[in-house]
Amino acid sequence: MQKRYLRPDGSVRWVRLLVTSMGSKADSRRWEIGLIEDITELREAREALREAQKKLTEEKLYLEQEINAELGFGDIIGQSKALQSVMEQVGKVAATNATVLLLGETGTGKELVARAVHWMSQRTGNSFIKLNCAAIPSGLLESELFGNEKGAFTGAVSKKIGRIELADKGTLFLDEIGEISLALQPKLLRVLQDQEFERLGGTQTLKVDFRLIAATNRDLADAVRENEFRSDLYYRLNVFPIRVPPLRERREDIQVLVEHFVQKFARRMNRSITSIPKKTMDALKAWEWPGNVRELENFVERSVILTQGSVLASPLTELKLNSPLQKSADESLEAAERDHILRALRECHGQIGGPRGAAVRLGLKRTTLQSKLKHLGIDPRSGR
Repeated sequence: MQKRYLRPDGSVRWVRLLVTSMGSKADSRRWEIGLIEDITELREAREALREAQKKLTEEKLYLEQEINAELGFGDIIGQSKALQSVMEQVGKVAATNATVLLLGETGTGKELVARAVHWMSQRTGNSFIKLNCAAIPSGLLESELFGNEKGAFTGAVSKKIGRIELADKGTLFLDEIGEISLALQPKLLRVLQDQEFERLGGTQTLKVDFRLIAATNRDLADAVRENEFRSDLYYRLNVFPIRVPPLRERREDIQVLVEHFVQKFARRMNRSITSIPKKTMDALKAWEWPGNVRELENFVERSVILTQGSVLASPLTELKLNSPLQKSADESLEAAERDHILRALRECHGQIGGPRGAAVRLGLKRTTLQSKLKHLGIDPRSGR
């Protein structure tokens, strides 16, 4: 029992009374023993914690409203229709536990979109674990994903927790998932379907609850046709695909991105840059940016380094601007390249890969030829 106690000096204390009876009811020598415990500090600490939790909840709600209003989601900058379409899809799928497949060219910001999905989901309070599948040698990727027991292979001197286990109750982001080997793909499929796995070299089956977000700049459907990616894993990943547009499809965002990056790097380098020349901005808007936002960010950082005063000085000579003369020459070269590729496809009956495919005939990698076909708008099956 808790009671409020007013001391002679006017201060308030809270005490807990503990009373117990000794002896039996039939015994006339029955007595009671009481204990008084001062719990004032405990109550004050609980009240302070309750107020702090309430404040954090309110601050979280406020930040959510601010970010949603600006459509920023951290480093996702822009308000173009193409970007708004992406964020609308993010808002729809985030509340579910569905697997998300992010498609898009390199440098478009797929990881930022993945973080937005996690941030808006019910798992936001738990871990966001990422792994670039292309950056890990294929022989070590299984250990990175599933972990390993001590002695599982040469060099495994201790037990290692894998990324899947670290992502329990949270989100696992696998970038460049198209680079996972065929041998490892069925193991990833199993953990996606059954939510259970074993560490490398282990016998204990571990249960796990995570949400997968995958990303790739490859055409996985084409990789399935070429027997380079399992169809069952592809269908399991392709539950909710989101295409992240390249920068050339959201040119209206270039100016706000440039201004954001200029201020970001200026603060980092302790510089004051107050203006960007119109000629510079027009040139940046005109450039195709094959490396997308990542290339733009690197170019702006280089520009800030070269700037001595308050006006941004950009090395525009590095950009191959689309002058009419250059554009005409490029179109002629592109037409010649298109005819050359079409002729090879006809001779190979539309086959791209393999020893008798068009890629070998043209002296190109299969993935390079696929990129060219997509860029030139050629359908290898129809030869048009």
